[in-house]
Amino acid sequence: MDENLEFVDFKFEEITYRTTLTKKFAGRTNYTPPDSRKVFAFIPGTILKVFVKDGNKVKKGDKLLVLQAMKMDNQLLASRNGTVKKVYVKQGEVVPKRYLLIELK
Repeated sequence: MDENLEFVDFKFEEITYRTTLTKKFAGRTNYTPPDSRKVFAFIPGTILKVFVKDGNKVKKGDKLLVLQAMKMDNQLLASRNGTVKKVYVKQGEVVPKRYLLIELK
């Protein structure tokens, strides 16, 4: 057995295991839950229509914008009640995947 191995306690489903971690696993980015105040492009596409402006009040389920991707029009809806803090896109703009489109407060 390699004497340079560093053992760690790894808890999974209420059981603690004593093990080693690969470099890839040890250097991974930790999971952070998504922020419901931010609306990101889930796929690259073109903004066809923006329904809200900065300062507008929205309710859960209200239309925010239409993102056309792969010849499909995707309506992005508000996931929560709030006020539009900032709209980062305009009609006709092409956006990459994970681009911040709208921020709520």
